[in-house]
Amino acid sequence: MDIITPDEKAKLQGKLKALLDNRPKLSQRIAEARELGDLKENAEYHAAREQQGYEEAEIKRLEERIATAQVVSKSDQPADVVFLGSTVKLREIPSGDEDLYRIVGESSNDPDLDYFEVTPSSPMGEALMKAHVGETIAVRGPRGTLKFEIVEIV
Repeated sequence: MDIITPDEKAKLQGKLKALLDNRPKLSQRIAEARELGDLKENAEYHAAREQQGYEEAEIKRLEERIATAQVVSKSDQPADVVFLGSTVKLREIPSGDEDLYRIVGESSNDPDLDYFEVTPSSPMGEALMKAHVGETIAVRGPRGTLKFEIVEIV
């Protein structure tokens, strides 16, 4: 079972709606490409069919994820404990560098965010889950163990 925030559920539903809205356009594109003639050498037809297969698989994945996900709201969690959806300011020990991290159900891979996204199953996410402000956490990574102090929950 997947645990997601209400914002993540809304994003998933938005992606699903966009894909469902694109179905008729894609079908039209396939029909137009089919009218061009020989399907063996029709690159437009094959590209449209490939796109259709990709989008149908993504629709199925999103529908399943939305149906089985457990949505957790901020009101369900204590304010001083790190949980899914929390944005946390961490200070790396001993360098003192501070960065923001947000625990999300699935990373959006958006490079323009002001924070790093981590999932609960990642090493950073596992260390952060249920931690409190002021605690020091240890995160095992490929280059050894890093230590961070939880400065605040934003």
